[in-house]
Amino acid sequence: MPLQFQRSWSDADLDAWRDSVSRFVAHEMEPGDAEARKRGHVGHALWQRAGALGFLCADIPQAYGGGGGDFRHQAVLDEEMARRGLSGMSASVHAIVAHYLLNHGTEDQKQRWLPRMARGELVGAIAMTEPGAGSDLQGIRTRAERDGDHYVLHGSKTYITNGFLAGLVLVVCKTDAGQGAKGMSILVVETQDCAGFQVGRILDKLGMHAQDTSELFFDGVRVPAGHLLGGREGQGFYQLMSDLPYERLIIGVVAQAAMEGAYEDTLAWVRERQAFGQPLAALQNTRFKLAEVATQIAAGRAFIDRCVDQLLAGTLDTATASMAKLWGSETQCRVLDDLLQLWGGAGYMQETRVARMYADARVQRIYGGTSEIMKEVISRAL
Repeated sequence: MPLQFQRSWSDADLDAWRDSVSRFVAHEMEPGDAEARKRGHVGHALWQRAGALGFLCADIPQAYGGGGGDFRHQAVLDEEMARRGLSGMSASVHAIVAHYLLNHGTEDQKQRWLPRMARGELVGAIAMTEPGAGSDLQGIRTRAERDGDHYVLHGSKTYITNGFLAGLVLVVCKTDAGQGAKGMSILVVETQDCAGFQVGRILDKLGMHAQDTSELFFDGVRVPAGHLLGGREGQGFYQLMSDLPYERLIIGVVAQAAMEGAYEDTLAWVRERQAFGQPLAALQNTRFKLAEVATQIAAGRAFIDRCVDQLLAGTLDTATASMAKLWGSETQCRVLDDLLQLWGGAGYMQETRVARMYADARVQRIYGGTSEIMKEVISRAL
């Protein structure tokens, strides 16, 4: 059966918003996806088009150039891309960067950068991971030393989503190497004509081939002191930790939508594909597997929707958001594996959307905090 869900957090206005987003994604993103996967990025024009139509920073206040909506509006954009297997334009990371600025930036920083992000003129990225530091952010070695009215930034980052196209990068660095987490800060780097800044190669990933994940290098980059996020040194670790519920729920939302989209594609396939003189859907194994998948998806929808309601109410805690990320990403991988199996050999072909979604799903258990880190966070709250 097709899965039809009326989300607890939706209403008539949001349904109209979803229709607009869906048309944009289907007509302006999907046709160019194959070419974007070949070159490794979607290009600036798509970002600018999304911004011109008001689809970026939809949950940022209008005073800063955003759409004036809330988390639901961002979730709709992420859902409509995820259910079609479109991972090239990471609007979720862009939104996360915008929320760091909104929640922690000075008034000048908000006015300076958020309107340009909303217009798609600046693509946002956040540079945390380094070749020698992943989940343990206290192990980062990128450093920034104060020199008059500037910071001088040295270091390298890797696995940076939106890195190739980024016009604005939040760089997690040490401003006081002797203070551990208390010595960590975030510097905002505008990349255009930035001396000492270099984008490395677009990384060759298992999945998400249309997404520009890159290495970034900072060799004596001079960053104005006014670009220190929030204006105070040593706040970086706190800033990173305080936005985790928003970030991790986005990953759960994406996981849920991807499962639903892959299920719909697979249901159509097994009804059409013939085996042993009858549709695959007529075989008991197929029916049972679809029943299992549909049940997991229905349970996930109830949990994710409850988390969205809690976020909107300001009551979503880090442990519950970590559950959404853990359950969503782990279940997404299992469900995509089960669904791909029903496609037979076709499911192993890159031209089949379920194959691309299967490959894309694997990183969901890694970025935003690995599943192991999620278990640690959850267990501490028990």
